[in-house]
Formats: sequence, C-alpha cells, structure tokens
Amino acid sequence: MAEAIVLAGGFSSRMRENKMHLIIKDKPLLLNTIDSIKPFVSKIIVVTGHYDQDIRSFLNEDATIKIIFNEHYPDGMFSSVLKGVREVKEDFFILPGDIPFIKKETFIALLNGSKKVRYPTYKGKDGHPLFISKDLKESLLKEDKKSNLKIFRDKQDKEPIIVDDENILRDIDTLNEYLKIKEERK
Repeated sequence: MAEAIVLAGGFSSRMRENKMHLIIKDKPLLLNTIDSIKPFVSKIIVVTGHYDQDIRSFLNEDATIKIIFNEHYPDGMFSSVLKGVREVKEDFFILPGDIPFIKKETFIALLNGSKKVRYPTYKGKDGHPLFISKDLKESLLKEDKKSNLKIFRDKQDKEPIIVDDENILRDIDTLNEYLKIKEERK
C-alpha cells in the first residue's frame, strides 16, 4: 500500500494566520485533507514547519500518522518534500495540506496508473497529488535543493491521469478561497 506526505510547513503568508487550523465541516483544514487520503495509504507523514506547535495541538500521532518538523521550512516547500521523502518506504503521494477535498476516484485512478510518476489533470490543468514510485526515492533525494517537484516530475517518464475532479486544482491560500469552499461544504 502507498504512503502519503502531507505538506503543512509554510507560513500561510497570504492568509496571515495558520490556514491548516481554519475550520471547514467542523474540523481543521488539515484534518479534511488527511481524511481524504487516509483510506488509500498505510501511513501519513505530516511535515510541519512554521506552525509546528499549533498543528501538534490538534493533530495526534498514531499508528498511521507521523508528524515531523522541517527545520529548513524557510527554504520553501521543496525542503519539506525532501524531509518527508526520507521517511517513506513504499510508493507515495505528495499532497499540500491546503487541498482538502480530492475525490476518492482520483486517488484510485492514480494508484491504478502504470508509470513511476503520476499526476491528475482536470480540463488540461495539472493538479495534486503527485504519485511517485519508491524506485525514485533516492533520485528525488539527490535532486538539487533549489529544485522543485515540477522540475523533478518533468525529468521522469510521467503519466498524466485525466480525472473529473476540480478539487485537484483548489488550494486554499486566501480568505476568499477559504470562505468560498467553506460555504460550498456546509
């Protein structure tokens, strides 16, 4: 079974508060994201950073969830990716913590793909999560620290998976995006 890396280490600078703690459907945004992927993975590695203690206040580690702190979070998202990748042992998804409502059919389609790197597309736009075979773990860890997931992805023999899921494109970065998705999910 695959594992997941959920990225929750950023500053939430456009939101001006910890967006992972914003409430949607009676729980923090990050928990909605975790709930969407949990049925499809054996382990979830949540990589924290700026809001580490706040996230630990509402997210408990258990047999399936491990929280790790990325001390290099000011260096950007890719530093959190690399921190999480060091922890995985199986094929894995990488999913930003602010993309909460990906459909189960999307995860199933990605798991059923055939190439070592897979990502969903909706109406011609690439989205999240990214699926990576464990065979590429060492190659990803050797990627330049100034790189990013898209650069790494595009070097691989990759497979875009067409899905009927606009949620793969919907991250929550601003108050307006938050209010809109909160209203939709009442």
